[in-house]
Amino acid sequence: MQGGSYGIGYGLKYQARCISDVKADTDHTSFLAGTLSLKEENELVCEGIFSYPDEIWDLRSCPFDLLICSSVFSSGESGGAAVWRIPELVLWWPSGKQDKIVSIDEENIFLWTLDCPREAAQVQSQESVGMLQNLSSGAWDPHDVNAVAATSASSVQFWDVRTMKKSSSIDSVHARDLDYDIQKQHLLVTVEDEGGICIWDLRKLKAPIQELPGHTHWTCTVRCNPEYDGLILSAGTDSVVNLWFSSSLCRDDLASERISNSYAKQTNPLLCTYSDYEDSVYGLAWSTREPWFFASLSYDGRNQ
Repeated sequence: MQGGSYGIGYGLKYQARCISDVKADTDHTSFLAGTLSLKEENELVCEGIFSYPDEIWDLRSCPFDLLICSSVFSSGESGGAAVWRIPELVLWWPSGKQDKIVSIDEENIFLWTLDCPREAAQVQSQESVGMLQNLSSGAWDPHDVNAVAATSASSVQFWDVRTMKKSSSIDSVHARDLDYDIQKQHLLVTVEDEGGICIWDLRKLKAPIQELPGHTHWTCTVRCNPEYDGLILSAGTDSVVNLWFSSSLCRDDLASERISNSYAKQTNPLLCTYSDYEDSVYGLAWSTREPWFFASLSYDGRNQ
């Protein structure tokens, strides 16, 4: 079925591709977004608009302090990562308070110790992943504080941050993005440019346990719902956002059964398509406070 105008739209001043739910805000449903202009002063948008000197390529909110966020930025010839306190003005472990963050560049993984009172961060350990790996995305396992997954040009790599060594991998997979299922252990969802959406059981990595068709052009990003079993959002360069239901992500409990039963007669896993976009959609974020709500961000700066 086709989705129409179901939400609120907000236009950013410049092009953009990253958006994040403010997880620590328990009173409001709020999101962070950052712009991507090479020539103009960029903007970090939350409940206010803050100037940002560089292109913002990724944003993540702190899970225990709503005024803190991390960014990955580029100034054209150079770039880096930063942790900001709003309004003074990377991967956070999704569950609970944790004084560690992980940052990823094309050839390295860094584990940082964060000192919020001092507004400082220090590299605790790092490891090179080797030439030609080109790490591009990652996620921290919400069920295991020591496990991080990262996408490379031809594989999904799993790293143990205690030793900073690769523990396993899914080879011959050209994944663009990935996300862990926060409700059910051992499940990971990946998306590929032309290969659609794959759901993996991390105990059996030879083949995905379920595949979804994805998008008519490249599939760019995927996010699992933080509360309700089986609900997956994906977005791509075909300028649409798709809402999927996967029975593979359901737990064996009564709450899961009620949700599953509501879609029992739905033979097509594609529940809804939101097509009110004029450009590629690169950013997706579910609301942690109200998990029936999500935000999306298309490259032309349209946030809805």
